Amino acid sequence: MKIFNKISFLLFGVLLAFPACFNDLDTTPTDPDELTSEVVFRNAEAYRQFIAKIYAGLALSGQQGPAGQPDIDGIDEGFSTYLRQYWKAQELSTDEAVIAWNDGNIHDYEQQDWTSANEFVTAMYNRIMLQVVYCNEFIRESENDKLDDRGISGTIREEMPFYRAEARFLRALSYWHGLDMFRNVPFVTEEDKIGAFFPEQTNAVDLFNYIESELLAIESELAAPGANEYGRADQAAAWMLLAKLYLNGEVYKGQSYYDQCITYCNKITGAGYSIDPEYQGVFRADNNESPEMIFPVVFDGEFSRTWGGMTFVIHAAIGGSMVPADFGIDNGWGGTRTTSALVAKFDTLNDGRAMFHTDGQTLEIENVANFTEGYAITKFTNLDRNGNIGSDATFPDTDYPMFRLADAYLMYAESVVRGGAGGDRATALGYINELRERAYGDDSGNITDGEMDLQFIIDERARELYWEGHRRTDLIRFGQFSDTDYLWPWKGNVAGGESRPAFYDVFPIPNADITANPNLKQNDGY
Repeated sequence: MKIFNKISFLLFGVLLAFPACFNDLDTTPTDPDELTSEVVFRNAEAYRQFIAKIYAGLALSGQQGPAGQPDIDGIDEGFSTYLRQYWKAQELSTDEAVIAWNDGNIHDYEQQDWTSANEFVTAMYNRIMLQVVYCNEFIRESENDKLDDRGISGTIREEMPFYRAEARFLRALSYWHGLDMFRNVPFVTEEDKIGAFFPEQTNAVDLFNYIESELLAIESELAAPGANEYGRADQAAAWMLLAKLYLNGEVYKGQSYYDQCITYCNKITGAGYSIDPEYQGVFRADNNESPEMIFPVVFDGEFSRTWGGMTFVIHAAIGGSMVPADFGIDNGWGGTRTTSALVAKFDTLNDGRAMFHTDGQTLEIENVANFTEGYAITKFTNLDRNGNIGSDATFPDTDYPMFRLADAYLMYAESVVRGGAGGDRATALGYINELRERAYGDDSGNITDGEMDLQFIIDERARELYWEGHRRTDLIRFGQFSDTDYLWPWKGNVAGGESRPAFYDVFPIPNADITANPNLKQNDGY
């Protein structure tokens, strides 16, 4: 893969001893030859393999791929990947996406009527908690006294501080997803002793404070921006996560952190990244070369074969009169499109970001199950900048842009408009117009300072970042997600949309975990 200098993931299938966060993890070895962590980690290379497994947890479904030995149960393995679930939760619940398929209760997202029994909500929750468990185990097993006892030395030992900092970043990332989507999740760290127990439930304020403290603690321990191997977290990734955390401080804690958001956006914009000259350059098969990419979830058609992730994002968006070969893939799945609410935000004649396939498609949607109703999205492709197909026509090489520079520009602008200190409106306006000049090809789309208000910014975030997993979080921050006058097609399972109760801003703790853990209390409204 492109991660770790394109070495392949060595996914080691040993059963590690770790604290159970939900029933599926509360297992014991059945094979007398099964290795334990104490034996496994006497092999220095196992540490590198395990940190690779943690990164892979964002992309892949299990130990074999695209199917076989799945990481989690309770849902079809092809549906189960972290990124596929994250994309669905963040996009299908908003004005940016609908899906034609009738898999289980997937339409609960569009209708904003999910319950604590929804299998897709449960899979997202399980993925988050599994990632936390993996990170905890790596941090626990890489402490200096254990390394000394096992005789771990040489290059691996020298690199261990970076690996540990990255594991802490990846844990903070998943805990942020837990905070953003579920708020009050079970909380475990490497300090919890190994064994079966019932984790205590945290709350939004405490979890916010923990994530913040972890990111601040590892800031100096991560590699400098751009100094790490592609796909591995560095300081800029931590800065982006801090900026995202601070931007949403009022949602999570009822307290504004716009000054701090500007501080970390300034660090990012001063770190040597630049806006890709071509908008679609960020979404192509060779987007690992984009100067805008800060932290990707890495995919490779040869080594990371999965039915989730970018395989899903690209294939599901192609159907009707679209030609799969035009996107570097072998077939389309005829699933995801967008709504007229997103289309209406664009100057479709001049804004190059308006990447809609309209031939044979209707703008309005009468039947969500019909792919040709609703404009299709052509944003992501398995072709490189020269039109060459990726390494495989089924499994794309395209990486998912979890964090990219344009988002830092827009976070800075929003924080300035909201009154944050440490920035200025002229710089904010310059950032926005730099993005719009790329979109329009000239300055014809530029705005004035008087036009730069909060409504413009959330609309501009939709235009710049649609289908990148930001929309649900953005709408909640702007008060436009659930209990609101802002409606879109099929919200609430009504053609014209209807307002939904405010408790839908947070997903429920799954029934299975509520039942299994007496320390957990269900989120309000469920």
